[in-house]
Amino acid sequence: MPHRKHPIFPCPYTADTIYFGFILGRLLNYRSRQAFLLGSSLTVLVDMAAQDEVPFPWDLGVFDAHCHPTDTMTSIASIPLMRARTLTVMATRGEDQDLVLQVASELGTERETDPAAPTASQQQGQGEIGRVLPCFGWHPWFSHQIIDDISSASGESQRQEGGGRDDTDTKRAKIAHYKKVLTPSTDDQSFFLSLPDPKPLSALISETRERLNAHPYALVGEIGLDRAFRLPNPWMQEELAGRDASLTPGSREGRKLSPYRVQATHQRAVFRAQLRLAGELRRAVSVHSVQAHGAVFEVLQELWKGHERKVPSRRERRRRGSAAGAHELSDAEDETTHRADAESSNSATRKPLVSTTPSEPLPFPPRICMHSYSGPAEPIKQFLRPSIPSDVYFSFSSVINFTNPSADKVVEVIKTLPDDRILIESDLHCAGQQMDELLEQIARTICRLRGWDLHEGVKRLAENWHRFVFG
Repeated sequence: MPHRKHPIFPCPYTADTIYFGFILGRLLNYRSRQAFLLGSSLTVLVDMAAQDEVPFPWDLGVFDAHCHPTDTMTSIASIPLMRARTLTVMATRGEDQDLVLQVASELGTERETDPAAPTASQQQGQGEIGRVLPCFGWHPWFSHQIIDDISSASGESQRQEGGGRDDTDTKRAKIAHYKKVLTPSTDDQSFFLSLPDPKPLSALISETRERLNAHPYALVGEIGLDRAFRLPNPWMQEELAGRDASLTPGSREGRKLSPYRVQATHQRAVFRAQLRLAGELRRAVSVHSVQAHGAVFEVLQELWKGHERKVPSRRERRRRGSAAGAHELSDAEDETTHRADAESSNSATRKPLVSTTPSEPLPFPPRICMHSYSGPAEPIKQFLRPSIPSDVYFSFSSVINFTNPSADKVVEVIKTLPDDRILIESDLHCAGQQMDELLEQIARTICRLRGWDLHEGVKRLAENWHRFVFG
């Protein structure tokens, strides 16, 4: 997610302090942020698993699947000094698209070897990928700033006629747009006029395509849906006078929230257009989903329709390649087994319905990461059905997934997922030592929960990142 002043996680707190505070809060059944910070400050000596005493194997390659260091540009100079191998850096809004492009140009080198088959040397050779992998996209928190001139007839009219308008007409169009896409309905024109001038969705897609073409391995992100987010109130003069000038403008930065949300239908239109662009260029996407996992799946399902992978039944597989004398399953057994197979995500056995070349456009992204996934375990099954033509990954962060009372749910999710669909991330707004600490913490946590040896687990997480990014 984009940067915001996080009362639970101000910069002085380390990853271990966060973990200790979380554990203490859970033991004492505390739920308030104040209690959490109290627990953090005490730095309780919790008995970590034995593997925490093992030196962390940074040399195997650690890859941050989702972060926002361009929210604090003063931290960018620390990226070459970090122990993490590569940061997957997200863009979210108008103010940071060119910043991500700039940082990628300075710190990201393109991979020269076959992206489909990362070898151990490729994973350990930093120069082939670079310290930064850029991602370009428009976050749902800022989707109200976009005029849908792709799926909306009225938006198309606005786009075509906008060039000849005077200031009065432009203001009227701006007010009409925000009145249309924000809920609950309001006539608060001063609030509308305090917002940025909206830009056409067609222009956003064109600009994003240009940036993606400039970086052949760049991803699309951060994009998605958010049912909980409310727009912040306009800046007050005293707030502007005291804002942290080191932070990239455009995000909330601790402002109080207004009652207004972005209409779900509008969020979907912006999300869908970016998913289609990712499919056109065969790029992976990083998806933000808050109280919207079902809606995200519905949008993807629309794009997947007609492209589902053919999944042969177990009986069909046995007929093609069974050993001599293999038993024939009864119809009931076959149906039960097929249902179980449908919940498996073994990508090695999944074949596309229609053969495509690596450069052929798709109407959907080939790979998807549900970043800092916060939903329950049960809905994951629908994302992992063998018939789904996209490979869906799930990434986790200490900051988002392990600093709230729903952490028990996250533990269940991590234990449920297939080995090859798990990624780690920091989701942090500043690069440097803190980001490294958070990556180490979440990697150790996942290895502990999965029962993985630390070295093997870190290696597996690196392989998963390569497969997510490059296919």
